Amino acid sequence: MSVAPKASIRKGILAGGNWIVDQVKMIDVYPQREQLANITGSTIHGTGGSPYNILVNMAKLGAGIPLAAAGAVGRDEFGKRILDDCTKHKIDTRHLKAISDAPTSYTDVMTEVKGGNRTFFHNRGANALWDGHDLDFNKTKAKVFHLGYLMLLDEMDCADKKHGTKAARLLAAAQSAGLQTSIDVVSEDSDRFAKIVTPALQYTDYCILNEVEAGKTAGFKIRQDDGNLDTVALRHAAGALLQMGVRELVVIHFPEGGFIRTRKGEDVLQSSLRIPARDIVGAAGAGDAFCTGMLLGLHEGWDLAKCLETAVCAAGACLSDASCTGGMKSLRSVQALAKKYKFRPRLEPEY
Repeated sequence: MSVAPKASIRKGILAGGNWIVDQVKMIDVYPQREQLANITGSTIHGTGGSPYNILVNMAKLGAGIPLAAAGAVGRDEFGKRILDDCTKHKIDTRHLKAISDAPTSYTDVMTEVKGGNRTFFHNRGANALWDGHDLDFNKTKAKVFHLGYLMLLDEMDCADKKHGTKAARLLAAAQSAGLQTSIDVVSEDSDRFAKIVTPALQYTDYCILNEVEAGKTAGFKIRQDDGNLDTVALRHAAGALLQMGVRELVVIHFPEGGFIRTRKGEDVLQSSLRIPARDIVGAAGAGDAFCTGMLLGLHEGWDLAKCLETAVCAAGACLSDASCTGGMKSLRSVQALAKKYKFRPRLEPEY
């Protein structure tokens, strides 16, 4: 019988979920149907998916903590690319399996040169088959288990009689073994959030979502029709997610910054960096970069204000490259972006 490592000696991040090769193409404009757009440069092959982006970002930050991967890739060129990349960044791949039943997942990312807006064409591939059944959390010394993206993991999103979904069951197993759990969700225009995300919340310590995902899960409209952020709805959504079961804290991020509400009732609001348009190459991966900074801070026990500042700086660093992780630098360089660009005017919460 294996004995779980005590929480006090746990260290590192085990991240599971979507493993994707992004094929980033820079285009002059996104075309209307049956119209043409020009690809302005060569295709960039980059990282894609929550665990892939976060673990590579952690390595680039020089986090100095054990990093481990979980999930599935195909037995193909893209799968080998991912496994080799993990080896390069010293990411443990014993739980990242190569399977023959499906190809490695990939996404064609069409990124507009002006402004960095992107559109995704996605092949779910091997990710759709991964259910985490072979993960034994009692045999890992990781401190945090991060799972993402819910709603883009077909098997994980399937129903489970006891826990609601298979993802919830896996998160429950991680908590039982003494790990802190973290989730992220994919953005989609649907009504599936309550069915798929809600069951996982009661087995989640850190819920890290963007404003659209948080609003759809909690039932609030945080981004208004005029494009402005409703800070009242933001606070209500975070509170609702805690009431739905999140154990420690809810983090909601958005282009204007980030917000934390804790189980203890603490609220922290942080505006994003004032980065000029000329310095923005692409926005793909900014949410995962934010999540990276946040998870590092939580792992290290930083105060929440420092966690949020680092998270928005990591997101800002990501904007300097068309790929999801190409813009990430050392932690010192990332945090120095606050001095280089300064933060936007403070987002004042409305009460």
